[in-house]
Amino acid sequence: MTTLIKVKTGSPFEEQASYSRLVAIDNWIFVSNTAGRNPQTKAIPGDLREQMLQVFSNIAAALAAVDASLQDVVCSRVFIQSPEDVPTVMAIIGEKFRGVDPASTVTCPPLGSMAYKVELEVTAYRGAGKAEVQTLNVAL
Repeated sequence: MTTLIKVKTGSPFEEQASYSRLVAIDNWIFVSNTAGRNPQTKAIPGDLREQMLQVFSNIAAALAAVDASLQDVVCSRVFIQSPEDVPTVMAIIGEKFRGVDPASTVTCPPLGSMAYKVELEVTAYRGAGKAEVQTLNVAL
C-alpha cells in the first residue's frame, strides 16, 4: 500500500491556504515554495544572502523530516523578486547544489510580499543523493 506523508510546520499560512510544507509519496518528495522566514522567530532577514540561507535551512529541515536531504533534490524552481538579484541568488544556489546539479527553472515574478526577496520550491527523490550518476553532455 502506498504511504502519503504530509509535513506541516505550524505556519499559519499552511493552515489558511490548506497546504503542506512537504508531501512525500513513496520516494518522491515535493516541497512547497519556501521563503526565508525563520520558523522560530518568524523574522524574515532583510539581507538577501541571509534570506537565501534561511530558505535552504527551512527546506533541509523539511527534507530531514522524511529522511531525505538537499543531496536528493532532482528539480528546483527559483522565484526571485527583483531581476537585479539573480546573480547573487544563483551564486548561492550554485554553492548549495554544487555536485547535485538538479534540473532548474529561474523566474522573476512578483512574490506574495515585498519582504520576500527569493523563494525556492524543490522536488526530491529519496536516495537520489546516493545513486550512481551518469552525466551526458549534449550540444543543444
